[in-house]
Amino acid sequence: MTGLKLLVVGGAGFLGSVVVAHLNEAGHDVTICDNLSTGNAWAVQSEARFVPADITDEASMSLVFSGGYDAVLDLASFFPVGASIRRPVRSLRSDVTTALNLLHAMELHGVKRLVHSSTAAVYSQPGPGPVTEADPTRPANPYVAAKLFVEEAIGFQAGATGLGAVSLRSFNVAGACGPLGEWHHPETHLIPVALEVAAGVRDAVPVFGRDHATPDGTTVRDYVHVVDVARAYLAALDATVQPGHRVYNIGSGVGHSVHHVLEVARSVTGKAIPTLDAPSRDREPAVLVASIVRAEAELGWTPTLLNLATIVDDSWTWLRSRLGTTTPSLSGPGVAA
Repeated sequence: MTGLKLLVVGGAGFLGSVVVAHLNEAGHDVTICDNLSTGNAWAVQSEARFVPADITDEASMSLVFSGGYDAVLDLASFFPVGASIRRPVRSLRSDVTTALNLLHAMELHGVKRLVHSSTAAVYSQPGPGPVTEADPTRPANPYVAAKLFVEEAIGFQAGATGLGAVSLRSFNVAGACGPLGEWHHPETHLIPVALEVAAGVRDAVPVFGRDHATPDGTTVRDYVHVVDVARAYLAALDATVQPGHRVYNIGSGVGHSVHHVLEVARSVTGKAIPTLDAPSRDREPAVLVASIVRAEAELGWTPTLLNLATIVDDSWTWLRSRLGTTTPSLSGPGVAA
């Protein structure tokens, strides 16, 4: 593919910054749009243009789109799950409005290609086996409700205007890519939380329930390397040449329990990593693992960095490097397994 002129919304976030790095490497002309509310200024790639705009504002979107783009990659997310539960109306208003503003700006400026970041959390009550894109979805919180609404809106827009769009339902994205890694405040994801404990900036990892219907009683999740996910975004970009809206799971296809993740983290870091028992969370599935058959067949994408120890080691190497320059705030107690 020849280089495209691309707008990446949310390109200063963990996944967004790695996607931008891969787009740059592939020869695309990239502009990042990010208000840095959840992204990091240090993650903005120097090879890309940076527009510190807010997509909640339609006037700002008009200015951003005046440059003209071949396609948009939307990785924006403003409210994490916990915050969305505490402030549901504000969360829904923010996430839905921004997505609709983006779709409206794309239509006004004739941009016909979109890659949208969705989430595996849409499968709130799956069975024990790998979930497919055809499995039922059920929002367990406002964050997921907004993601599902936006998927539907994209589908309607594609049907009405000929938009070519792909939504990627990513599972647990982890790892690091060179100088780019996961840095949230507060941090809620299991692997970086465990590594913060190993680094001595947290006391313990909360484990939410040990009586789930799994071999060791802790929840099982699908962890996929951020580099593999970035590759999926490039494959999805290629697929947007066709009109219509398609949805794909992006995961490793392999499940790991909380207990196993912690054992791997202890092995990689050589640290004890103590835990703290906490009650199980409402409506949390015991097992959530991706079927990636559709993505493999239709996108030609296959994850390659499947070793959990590699994912954890990359995260650990990055975190130690980052702690050499700054110290994170202590995170809250919530962890998304």
